[in-house]
Amino acid sequence: MPLERNGPSGKDMAVNQSTSVNKLALADAALANAKRLGASYADIRINRYRLQAVSTRERQIQNVSSGQNFGFGVRVLYNGTWGFAASPLVTSDEVQRVTREAIEIAKANAKFNKRRFVMVDAPKVEATWKSSFKKDPFEVPTDDMVQFLLKLNESALAVRGVNFVNSSMAWVNEQKFLATSDGSRIEQYLIRGNPSFSVTAVNRSTGDFQSRNSFREAQSIGYEVIEENDWMKEAEQAGEEAVMKLSARSVEPGKYDLVLHPSHLFLTIHESVGHPTELDRALLWEANYAGTSFLTPDKTGKLQFGSKIVNFIADRTEPLGLATVGFDDEGVKAQEWHIVKDGVFVDWQTTRDLAPLIGKKTSYGCLHADSWGSVPFPRMPNISLEPSKNDVSTEELVADVKNGIMIHGRGSYSIDQQRYNFQFGGQTFWEIKNGKITGMLRDVAYQSRTTDFWGACDGLGGRSTYEVPGSFNDGKGQPGQSNAVSHGCPVARFRNINVLNTSAGGDAN
Repeated sequence: MPLERNGPSGKDMAVNQSTSVNKLALADAALANAKRLGASYADIRINRYRLQAVSTRERQIQNVSSGQNFGFGVRVLYNGTWGFAASPLVTSDEVQRVTREAIEIAKANAKFNKRRFVMVDAPKVEATWKSSFKKDPFEVPTDDMVQFLLKLNESALAVRGVNFVNSSMAWVNEQKFLATSDGSRIEQYLIRGNPSFSVTAVNRSTGDFQSRNSFREAQSIGYEVIEENDWMKEAEQAGEEAVMKLSARSVEPGKYDLVLHPSHLFLTIHESVGHPTELDRALLWEANYAGTSFLTPDKTGKLQFGSKIVNFIADRTEPLGLATVGFDDEGVKAQEWHIVKDGVFVDWQTTRDLAPLIGKKTSYGCLHADSWGSVPFPRMPNISLEPSKNDVSTEELVADVKNGIMIHGRGSYSIDQQRYNFQFGGQTFWEIKNGKITGMLRDVAYQSRTTDFWGACDGLGGRSTYEVPGSFNDGKGQPGQSNAVSHGCPVARFRNINVLNTSAGGDAN
């Protein structure tokens, strides 16, 4: 839908700002000034961010908070060098001043920057976009949220042996306006939610304690996630499993076949697939925060990353995905593309200035900033493992395992600076013997190398086993920024993986 010059109006518009700021007029002035001062490209983001969070413990309210911030940032490309400046004072005079400051920063950067950036083209876009949700959580009374969490706590505490329970929910609303010197003018309205809980059981005679976290992860979703799911039943089940972990048998180290549930596997995907395929890491532009990558551009289309059934799709359009948008922060339309196809590593995450470095003529739209005051830079899209074309069930995957372990939930993890050698724990571990789940284990962590691990994948669940878990907090950059991202996946089976017993060095669960 084209933008009108007098800005959006009406409750059903993609962006509902409680301000009289004329964003289009401010953007036109900033971009004209940047061009007059010699910028070959410029963009301005005028954004409002809202946050609401509630947390409880047992029968007490721990915290209720809400807040918002509003401001703008101007980015310029001057003589092949980037400059950026921002301000919370959204006025005409301040926009002009900040634009001049961005130019001056670019000039200062040019003295030390040997690299000259070139951008691929992007189509001119005039559009509004709204993320998919049924009920806006910012229209839900806070007391309704509090009462729901306290009721959930009671469900967990009703389980004999449960001693503690924490629960919370956090909601984020991004209202984003972008204008570029290419002529794009884009409004976006995004909602993300992260309800969660943790249940703990204690054996007071031994001092042992075990926890089970909630079964769901953050998603791009509205308050319907609360109203349409049986959270009370899940809290009760989590309490029962926390108690079971106290008496579970400690695992014998060795080689096992693993059947990994999406609530666990998404984190392994994030660390071993998502981060190493960030092109800026492979080019050594990003190193201090979480390292570089074992992948390099010369391996594109050549490296056998996994078995032939392994296909990873980078997707900024995936329903429920936390990194799903209409357009990225330089106006590139959201899209999907293969990162790994039939087991072969085939492509990267790119932006408009990264794409030319690997011979691409278009960007995949991976530029993002976590605030109007943050420098936009390459961030991870949703990266998801395709399910089997046949609707294979979890039971079918388990049935072909003689000696294995099924793992649910995210736990401890460790991965090296090139995203190659890793170790992952989980929430619950279930022994598989001769095709049947026979009971719970504990003290489990598995260890592998990225290509060995994905090469050992020989079974994928079908669409009915597919889920889209994600994380609100993917850190990167200096100063650090946080990105929200999801990794859809089915249940998956991996053969002959090294399993450790973590009890000697402390419980990793």
